[in-house]
Formats: sequence, C-alpha cells, structure tokens
Amino acid sequence: MLFPISGITVDPWIPPLVAFVLSFFTSMGGISGAFLLLPFQMSVLGYIHPSVSSTNQLYNIVAIPSGVYRYCKEGRMVWPLTWAVVLGTLPGVLIGAFVRVTGLRDPRNFKLFAAAVILYIAVKMIKDLYKQRAAAKSGQQGGDGKGGPLAASFGNPAATVTVIRRGSRRIAYTFQGETYDVSGASIFILCFVVGIIGGIYGIGGGAIIAPFLVTFFGLPVYTVAGAALMGTFVTSVAGVAFYTALAPFFPQVSVAPDWLLGVLFGLGGMAGMYLGARCQKFVPARVIKWMLVAIMLGTALKYIVEFFR
Repeated sequence: MLFPISGITVDPWIPPLVAFVLSFFTSMGGISGAFLLLPFQMSVLGYIHPSVSSTNQLYNIVAIPSGVYRYCKEGRMVWPLTWAVVLGTLPGVLIGAFVRVTGLRDPRNFKLFAAAVILYIAVKMIKDLYKQRAAAKSGQQGGDGKGGPLAASFGNPAATVTVIRRGSRRIAYTFQGETYDVSGASIFILCFVVGIIGGIYGIGGGAIIAPFLVTFFGLPVYTVAGAALMGTFVTSVAGVAFYTALAPFFPQVSVAPDWLLGVLFGLGGMAGMYLGARCQKFVPARVIKWMLVAIMLGTALKYIVEFFR
C-alpha cells in the first residue's frame, strides 16, 4: 500500500502491529513508544522527511488516551504533576518543532541528533537500574531512587495515589505508605528543556521526562507513568497543530503529518498502551527497563555508525 504523503509503500497491517508491540512494553514506564517508532519509520520504512516527526506525534494523539484512561481508572494519576509537565513541555515543543523544520532538515544530521537523545535516555535508565541493584543489596525494597517500596507496588491492584499538596512551589503525594515531595518549579524548568528536544525529535518529551522524574526527583515509576503519558499527549496535539500550520510556509518539503500512516500506528498503539497500563503492576520495572536499554543502545549505535559512514 502506498502512502503518498510520506512516499513509502508498506502493508497496512505492519504499522499497527509494530506500534502495538512497542507501546505495550514502553507504556509501563510512562513512555508512548514514539522514540522507538521513529527509528523504525526512518530506517525500515525509509521515511526521512521532516513530516516523520509530526506523524510520530499524531501516533501519540491516537494511542495515548487508552493508557491514560487505564491509569485514571486505577487511581494512579498524579494530576498536579501532570499539569506541571504539560505547562513546562508545551512551549518547548513548539520551539522544537520550528527548529526541526528550519535547522534539522538533513536526515543525516537528524539521525545523529536522534542517536544522542536515545543514548542519553539509555544512560539514565542504566544508572537507575544500578541504583536499584545497590539498594536491593543493602536490604531495601525496590530502590526507586528514594528507597520507596516500588517492588511491593507491582502486583497490588489496590495501590492508589493521594495528593496532599499541589501548587507551583511544591507538589506532594502519598503512595504505598511513602510521601513524595518535589519542587513544581524545578519540574517546570526541566520539562521546558525536554519539550524542545521532544519537539525536534517528535516524541512529545515523555521518553525523557519519565526517566528524569524517576532518577533525579526520586518518584516511583508506578506513579510517574500516567503523568508522563498525559503530558506527551497534550504536547503532541500542539506539535501536530504547529507542524500543520507551518506546512504552507515550507512547500518544498514535507512538513504536515501523514495522517493515514499516523492513524494506523496509533490504532496499534492504542491497544498496546491499554494492555501495558493494565499489566504494569504485574511486571518488575527492572525487566522492562533493561529491555528498553538494549533496544535503545542498538538503535543509537546504528545511527552513529551510519552518520560517520
């Protein structure tokens, strides 16, 4: 089947299948899977136009609501954290989209940038995993960056979040008997920077925000996942709208999303995210993270080799 906007030919069942598999695992960590879907589009499908970023964000719009719904239903959405992520990421995504169209059109340079982003995420996950391992050896449960009972939360369907403080200065909530208190301003600044990167890469920023919230702010991934996905959804809506608005000003390049391809990816992601959010509490976080690290390292190294070749 030919997709005229992207210029690629692929069987229509392949995009939703690939998106389903990726999103099932990544959604457990609060990541939509877009950061892995983009290399698939570029390297396997040969979709290298700037519109691949907006198509990636279209995938987020279609796929994410099912995962967010599941986290809301199970009482694991930290809404003050979610809005801090959204308000910080949104302006950054718009800036990133403009940079992608005006300064990163060369697919060779874009691949190197993508490799740097993916490597950064992988390194953060590896550090977090070794921190968990050290905490386990010292007799702590979980090692979620704060010594919280992350391992105990998996497999406990009754685990819910209770917000005790919300505001621009501090955000605090309890989960599994632990209290987590973070700076709202710090999260806003982090998300603004991440939003710029996410806007360029076409991932909405969630793939970087989630590891940051776990590693630097000591928040359990069990409660971060829903907020990160919701933030990615809102910023992806803005990203697609911005790319579409920019398209008439750059008629010589493909900027607007490939709607049909993005929806096919999104339908697979919708099913994968719902099941991933439902199964999250039954799967140890370290298993999911090590799998993601392996995939990210392989993809990043491939892009680096292709750049220097």
